[in-house]
Amino acid sequence: MHVHVKRAGALVAGLLLSAPALAEWTLNMSPGVTETSNQVYGLHMTILWICVAIGVVVFGVMFWSIFAHRKSKGHKPANFHENTVVEILWTIIPFAILVIMAIPATATLVDMYDSEEAEVEIKVTGYQWRWQYEYLDMQGNEDNEFGYFSNLATSRDEINNRMNKNENYLLDVDNPMVVPVGKRVRLLITANDVIHSWWVPAFSIKKDAIPGFINKVWFQVDEPGTYRGQCTELCGKDHGFMPVVVEAVPEEEYNQWAANQREAAEKERQLTEKDWTLDELVERGEGVYASYCAACHGDDGSGGGAFPSLRGTSVVTEDMDAHLDIVVNGVSGTAMQAFGGQLSEADLAAVITYERNAWGNNTEEMVTPKEIFDYKNQ
Repeated sequence: MHVHVKRAGALVAGLLLSAPALAEWTLNMSPGVTETSNQVYGLHMTILWICVAIGVVVFGVMFWSIFAHRKSKGHKPANFHENTVVEILWTIIPFAILVIMAIPATATLVDMYDSEEAEVEIKVTGYQWRWQYEYLDMQGNEDNEFGYFSNLATSRDEINNRMNKNENYLLDVDNPMVVPVGKRVRLLITANDVIHSWWVPAFSIKKDAIPGFINKVWFQVDEPGTYRGQCTELCGKDHGFMPVVVEAVPEEEYNQWAANQREAAEKERQLTEKDWTLDELVERGEGVYASYCAACHGDDGSGGGAFPSLRGTSVVTEDMDAHLDIVVNGVSGTAMQAFGGQLSEADLAAVITYERNAWGNNTEEMVTPKEIFDYKNQ
């Protein structure tokens, strides 16, 4: 008995200590920051109150019947087989309720799927385990188009409990999607490898990214801010490390950002012709490796599980052609992706050079972006 009292006391103390945290919990949906999310919230509240009213009526009648017609008052149960009027009523009334609920629900769904008349168009491609955002020109001018990858920015030290976790643990990225406030944005969502799902709760958007298919969705943010979400499909071992971050900024700020992105994209294309040194490629390759390779092969290239070590491996230290082929084209039937379409020639050259000269490999060998370009187009 004494043990049970102690356990009960500990439970009560734990509940009291956690009360401040519990006070921040909410049981209802949030309205969101887009027109669609507000419509969904309004629809949710309408259906909720209809269900509450139904529950009050049904349980009210049930409890009143139990109390008013109880056996102790001398009531005897009625003996009847069927009642046509009752059967008609319990068919017509639920049907009418469903129609009342279906009208606003249908209107909301029609609006959610109407992605025409967009002012900004972005192609979203899911990869294991990152997002690619390609900003398309509405007039078809490819010179105005640009794109980049959005990778998890949470450090491996936080993930491996070597550091304290920050406020946005597993919800920070290096390159967020940037959109202008007050503009209709259309997303063309697909995937490169497996099924992913692009989800931002504040927008009331959760759309599957399926290889070989393009799903359309739209949103318009009316409040500047940073909005976070995640991939909601079980897309592999790092499914939980694939966040979505959208920054909504004023139109002028967005236009300047887009101009900077176009300029950076043009400079990136020009890097293919640059004369690189070994040290320059290794320095750039270290950052590329941290973003794209470390999650599987480890920070120190030691690998683990199904992912081989890159330290002292013959492919990395000897056979340059095999190394190029694996990084550019991937390995069929394994988790090793083809990075030829994900990374620029400069990044591919940098990460291959880095792997051949890091962790004691020290081959002193390098591959240039021009060689990568020729390899991909041979």
